[in-house]
This record gives sequence, structure tokens and C-alpha cells, in this order.
Amino acid sequence: KRDTNPKKMNLGVGAYRDDQGKPFVLNCVRKAEAQIAAKKLDKEYLPIVGLADFSKACAQLALGPDNEVLKSGRSITVQTISGTGSLRVGANFLARFHNVSRDVYLPKPSWGNHTPIFRDAGMQLKAYTYYDPKTIGFDLKGALDDISKTPEKSVIVLHACAHNPTGVDPRPEQWKEMAALIKKRNLLVFFDMAYQGFASGDIDRDAWAVRYFIEQGHNILLSQSFAKNMGLYGERVGGFTVVCKDAEEAKRVESQLKILIRPIYSNPPMNGARIASTILNTPELYKEWLEEVKGMATRIIRMREMLVSNLKKEGSTQDWQHVTDQIGMFCFTGL
Repeated sequence: KRDTNPKKMNLGVGAYRDDQGKPFVLNCVRKAEAQIAAKKLDKEYLPIVGLADFSKACAQLALGPDNEVLKSGRSITVQTISGTGSLRVGANFLARFHNVSRDVYLPKPSWGNHTPIFRDAGMQLKAYTYYDPKTIGFDLKGALDDISKTPEKSVIVLHACAHNPTGVDPRPEQWKEMAALIKKRNLLVFFDMAYQGFASGDIDRDAWAVRYFIEQGHNILLSQSFAKNMGLYGERVGGFTVVCKDAEEAKRVESQLKILIRPIYSNPPMNGARIASTILNTPELYKEWLEEVKGMATRIIRMREMLVSNLKKEGSTQDWQHVTDQIGMFCFTGL
């Protein structure tokens, strides 16, 4: 704040900004807000598990509307207080019911808040190799080596797309190798998907790993956030999903999630969920949202390309390919 240079940029802020460095509100969000305001809805409490229409759309967005898991009813999705709240509900759920192991394996490095979220819930934090500083890319061999030594029934946290903080994601063939080994080791997968659509601009591409793991028989836990891809940072909109073995188990899990959530925050906030639900369940707004989220992702990709181009213009002879290979909001420069 003390720097008076008009060209200064805050590279540490974890939020999307426009060309003037200002907060950006999506047009579809403004339209959804107007529709909600016109209905003059009440301000009553939501159920403990949140707004049902939102939770249903949230699950469909992540898993795909035709996913067998949704059709069979063997999953449960609850509205949470954005991604952090989702992860904490999941961590508390594991601490209470995953009695076979307290170990949670995080990629090295991982989002800084992952550690206190799981630690404060009573889980034991471990790490597996993810980033290779020599290649400034994903260390598949290191990851597989570490996963192969991970005790059975441990929990492994995976970033679904746009890894935070490196911007380095596994390729589909690498995801497949990881999925096979994780299944062989009988590990419980907890996906953190905070950037669906915001990474590549394609919601299906960004959810590919989540859907593939489910196809391969993994009963995953999943955290979702709408802070970035809808720009609803302060509205705290998220979802937590548990994929179960059958519909009966899903009902039991839902019951236990209610018991867990009630003493934490009773029930989630309403306004952001109404906005997200209106966008996801209104065809014209959903179409506009897909276009806007693609526009944001494309702009981030273009900014990476411009950075590399300008570095070369300034005479840099270093290989900056990793900057454009990385995806999402975060970048490890290799400096």
C-alpha cells in the first residue's frame, strides 16, 4: 500500500482481477442477483445440509449429469461454507469415522490451509512427492514411489485441477497411473476441486480426474468451491460430496454429516447458494456462465503467454516453457 508506483501489481492476492487490477463480478452473477431480488424471498434458515437445488446442481457439475453415481443415489452432497468449510467438514468426518487410519497424505507442496484444516481435525499429516524443482514440473516417478510406500487405507489428497500453488497438473495418462496405484494400495481419495472451469476454461476437462477415479471404482470424497469460477469469494459457496458403495450407505452418511455440521455452524448461508443455484439451474444463465468462466481462463492463459513473450523481448535466454505449461492462477517461475 505504501508503494505509489501506478504500475504496481499485487501478485499475492488469491482472486481474479480485471485489466485495471480491480475485483471482477460476472454478468451472470448480477443477473442471478436481480432475479432473486425480484422474487422477494424470505430469510429463513436453510436445512443443515443446505439448499437442495444447489447441492444437486453442484454434484452434477462435478460428476457429470449422467454419472451412474448420481443415478443410483449412492452419493451425498451437502452445501458447505466454500472450499475451506467443505474440507473441514470432510476432515471432521474422517476423524470420526475413518478409524483404520489417521494419516492424510498431501502433495508436496500443497495449499497452505490444507495442513491446519486436517491437523486441527485430529488427522496426522504426511506428504508425497509432487513437484520437481529441476524440471519445474510434475514428478510422476517421485509421486508413484511415495504412493507405493503409503500404508493401506491412508487418505490421499489430490488437487483435481490447477494445482495450488504450483500450477502443475498431471496429464491424463499420468492420472491413470496414479489411479491404478492408489487403488492397488487401497487408499481413500479426497479430491479438492476449487477451480473447475477456471483452469482450462472447460468444466468437463477440469473435472476429468475426478470422474475417471470414480469410473475406476474409487469411492472418493470431494470438496468444491465456487469462489473462483463464479467470483463468489465473499459469499462462501461450496459443496462436500461422499461417494458411497450404495444408496443405503449414502443415507447413513448424510445423517452423520448433519450431526457433524450442526455444532459447527448449524446451517450454511443462503445468499451465495441461491446465486450459484440460479446460475446452474437456469439454462441461459448457465450458458453465459460457461462463456464467462472460459473467458477468465483464456485471459489467464494469454497473460502467461504475454509474460513469456515480454521476457524474451527483454533479452532473457532462459527457457520459460514451464510458465505456459502450468495452468490456473498460480505459477512457479523456477527462479
